[in-house]
Amino acid sequence: MLNRCSAGTETQPKLLIIGYVWPEPNSSAAGRRMMTFIQLFLAQEWQLRFASPAQKGEHHVDLEAMGVAADSIALNCASFDDYVADYQPDMVLFDRFMMEEQFGWRVEQQCPEALRILDTEDLHFLRHARHNAVKQQRQVCYQDYCTDMAKREVAAIYRSDLTLMISEYECQLLREQFGVPASLLCHNPFMLPEAAPLDSLPSFEQRQHFVSIGNFRHEPNWDAVLQLKQLWPKIRQRLPQAELHVYGAYPPKKATQLHQAKQGFMVKGWADDAQQVVAGAKVLLAPLRFGAGQKGKLVEAMLCGTPSVTTPVGAEAMGDGGEWPGLICNSDEEFIDAAVGLYQGADWLVKQQHSRRLLAANYDYSSLSAQLLTRIEVVKDNLAQLRLANFTGQMLRHHHHKSTQYMAQWIEEKNKH
Repeated sequence: MLNRCSAGTETQPKLLIIGYVWPEPNSSAAGRRMMTFIQLFLAQEWQLRFASPAQKGEHHVDLEAMGVAADSIALNCASFDDYVADYQPDMVLFDRFMMEEQFGWRVEQQCPEALRILDTEDLHFLRHARHNAVKQQRQVCYQDYCTDMAKREVAAIYRSDLTLMISEYECQLLREQFGVPASLLCHNPFMLPEAAPLDSLPSFEQRQHFVSIGNFRHEPNWDAVLQLKQLWPKIRQRLPQAELHVYGAYPPKKATQLHQAKQGFMVKGWADDAQQVVAGAKVLLAPLRFGAGQKGKLVEAMLCGTPSVTTPVGAEAMGDGGEWPGLICNSDEEFIDAAVGLYQGADWLVKQQHSRRLLAANYDYSSLSAQLLTRIEVVKDNLAQLRLANFTGQMLRHHHHKSTQYMAQWIEEKNKH
């Protein structure tokens, strides 16, 4: 069990989360996912600390107000050794493979019995492989996966005791193409509370305009905005009164310069309430040409009862093969026709109904959180045997720890001068 015993006194387990960034649930799907984890673990009355080497963004959550200790940590610095040795966590959750690379060997040295969990958010190497293929105007192939990033990310998965995967497609890719044992992977989609009844949301007649939303710092989102800029004139030609409202955190100047009010292309930037702006739109547009994982914007659309128009990449891993709450398009022409048709009401109510079935079947918080907690407990209770069976992980940890340790020590010495 996850409760620890010390001097005959049962205490709640300690969890250290090492964040790639400080959580911003209103800026990105990754931030919302992290906050879901934090709230779940707090509900178990676990002792939580969140540490990150990143600078805090302007929209970060006040974790300490929630009862979570928040600490800044340094890269390539032995100060972390003292920090983690003093805390002695029972579990460490690495937010993305880069944090496991940087701190995993230090955790193992100072707290060898701590359960090491990796949350990939999405497979970075898959997203980059698809981006590379798009830039070369071709389909992605296996050779695109065989990059240094893939070797780093898959190695981090092998070194970890358990890796949380948001996408079943990505679980399958890791198992079939890279031989990752299923025992190291835990499929964990977005865990969502029960959606609001559709009759509590704005009706079709009460809604207006199109919406697009996504953090501008995320490359697939920026590419989607550029795609919309190209597609919009043909949509606007057929719907001269319609507007497209483009929302997202951290809009760069190159994004705000795309704003053209006369053409109805409105770059709005930060949304104070993402659900409000999505629920007020008739249709959400997401022409994603590359990416990975599950797409927060499409989940948002489902929660808001807003039908969406997207691509196969956008819809990947988002459901169970049932009816999509919108339309999935393979070409620009299909996308334009789908956007116009939905906006005019064609099958709009039917598509909206699909969102409730898909959410209930794939994103139920109660069942998914219970599955996650049970899986963590099973791995914790069988940690020695599972590590012994993962020889590839042992081998990678041995070589990685040596090389990374020496490099980190060299950088630390260099920074002193």
